[in-house]
Amino acid sequence: MTIHEIPLAPLAGGQPTLLSELAGRTTLIVNVASRCGLTPQYEGLVALHQRFADRGFTVLGVPCNQFKGQEPGSAEEIQSFCAATYGVDFPLAEKVEVNGEDRHPLYEVLTPTADADGHTGDIRWNFEKFLVDADGAVVARFAPTVDPLDEAIVTAVEGTLPG
Repeated sequence: MTIHEIPLAPLAGGQPTLLSELAGRTTLIVNVASRCGLTPQYEGLVALHQRFADRGFTVLGVPCNQFKGQEPGSAEEIQSFCAATYGVDFPLAEKVEVNGEDRHPLYEVLTPTADADGHTGDIRWNFEKFLVDADGAVVARFAPTVDPLDEAIVTAVEGTLPG
């Protein structure tokens, strides 16, 4: 099974085909939260998305409330906050669990990938990032504190853009 075959619904509801719709695009998957000290990273995520969107790139925000309850809102509240506060124009997925017994299947596939420090396994905090190529292969993992516009992320994105 590739990442693109894993069912994941959009935040606004609908069919769980969000990941299949991203097939053919390089995607940065980020577990996000609205009430976290790292929430201002949305600015960099929006900038990164806009910089490369026309070249086959998408950021995908995946809300998660597992870290000190920092994403408690409803789908409507999350969507409204992200749009009004940060101008988020990339897709947001349904709220999921990224660790533990109820870990979403997407994170079962993502978490074995190591970051630059060799960390694999459980998500450590909000805004952990995974770069997935157009074919659905996980090619990089970035710690929560790595800024979305960090040279390592930008270079990795540029190196995996389709075409």
